[in-house]
Amino acid sequence: MSEPQVTPEVTWAQRSSTSDESRNYIFLTLVVPDVPQDESKLDIKPTSLTFTGKSTSKKVTYHVELEFFGEIDPEATMKSHTGANLALKLQKKELKEEYWPRLTKEKGKLHFLKTDFDKWVDEDEQDEVPEDDPAAGMGGMPPGGMGGGGDGGFGGIDFSKLGGGMGGGEGGMGGMGGMGGMPGEEDDEGDDDMPALEGEEDSKAGATSTDDKGKGKIEEVE
Repeated sequence: MSEPQVTPEVTWAQRSSTSDESRNYIFLTLVVPDVPQDESKLDIKPTSLTFTGKSTSKKVTYHVELEFFGEIDPEATMKSHTGANLALKLQKKELKEEYWPRLTKEKGKLHFLKTDFDKWVDEDEQDEVPEDDPAAGMGGMPPGGMGGGGDGGFGGIDFSKLGGGMGGGEGGMGGMGGMGGMPGEEDDEGDDDMPALEGEEDSKAGATSTDDKGKGKIEEVE
């Protein structure tokens, strides 16, 4: 029995420039959880994108085809494939100040396509937004574990290495396993032999003195 085919949620945002190619691009995120790279196929052309991938947890096949409003440069594509999504930075071919009026060539509203408001900046305000880290704010990309090389990263960053945090598995900081337990764990067995604090010694001494006096009085009464 074949797995059902569904269209993934797609979010997008953009920037534009008349002179700087690095600031003239489309942010595109395909929400495709648990789709391994070896179970997916991405085909990017100057005017279109096609993605197909099988989710190991959802037991579905994600498939989407987009025909862009304008042309892009496929060779300049940068991507990050994580366990949550596939994030792409697509460079527009034409340097132009105006934004694309929409992502797709067709005017009709697509139910799966949404604006990525976390990345969206109004056309007349984009120069005020610093481009300190092109990867910042891109969904599903933790800040650590950026490796070099690979299939297109921002400035040599291989986003395929970003899925699991700072090395190791998902949500883990690889390399911490060799650090052993937390400080003090190895000394737990010796806690019973710890010397009493100075205040505790005085308290015990006072209690002993009181007991001795009580015993003396009892002996006198007898």
